[in-house]
Amino acid sequence: MSAKVEGGKAPADYTKQIETWRAQRVERLKSPNGWLSLIGLHWLKDGRNTVGSAKDNDVVLAKGPAHLGAVLLKDGKATIELDAKADATIDGGKSKSAVLLDDSHEKPTTVAFGTASFYLIDRNGKKGLRVKDSDAQTRKDFVGIDNYPIAPAWRIEAKWEAYQPPHTLDVPTVLGTVDKMPVPGKAVFERDGKKYELLPVLEEKDAKELFFIFADRTSGKETYGAGRFLYADMPKDGKVVIDFNKAYNPPCAFTPHATCPLAPPENRLDLTIQAGEKKYRGGHH
Repeated sequence: MSAKVEGGKAPADYTKQIETWRAQRVERLKSPNGWLSLIGLHWLKDGRNTVGSAKDNDVVLAKGPAHLGAVLLKDGKATIELDAKADATIDGGKSKSAVLLDDSHEKPTTVAFGTASFYLIDRNGKKGLRVKDSDAQTRKDFVGIDNYPIAPAWRIEAKWEAYQPPHTLDVPTVLGTVDKMPVPGKAVFERDGKKYELLPVLEEKDAKELFFIFADRTSGKETYGAGRFLYADMPKDGKVVIDFNKAYNPPCAFTPHATCPLAPPENRLDLTIQAGEKKYRGGHH
């Protein structure tokens, strides 16, 4: 039998736990370096890419020196050469040139100028500059997050069915690409007498959490259309706790400059999940 929704009794201080989690989530979003600070995403072409706020650049920044410098992309490797007159730094140092380490590294190379900065991202071999600004209008205009009321009944203790060996899931992205991600098993639960399954992915080889990307009947109506994200602790004793009160909007709900995964067909539930975050009122679309 699959575990029922009511099977996982919520902790005594459950409401406080969720309220604390939500407050921390908002603080991360609002931080100077959070998703609300994004002001640009610029894909690089092979060869030389001039960068700056002047319109004659290959990469036109929303903010920054008129001519910041140039990024050379060759054989998948990006190097930057700053303009001698540009008021900018590479990783806070005095060097005017460097190889740009992308976001697959723990600390990608950061080029900073005023309140803004950028670093290199890699998406399936496609390289781009992600630009952030602590003074971004999206940060200033943030209207807060709307949530459904906290509902302990949506803290689900699901049955865990491990895959041996792990499966692979095709996860579409807003870029139109597909990421193949490892799936260690599936979570099975019941709601109103019906059985549902959710497939989590592992974001990295030694991941310590399960990552669910899902959509449901509220998606595109009360909640973000592309689906929502949810993390869960690793399975224990054949069970996994899925707490939909912690379902949250992907970065793409707040900014057009993010590269989010979309809910795969396998995780589009024919179920109305009125728990977790609702649509962002200040959304860009």
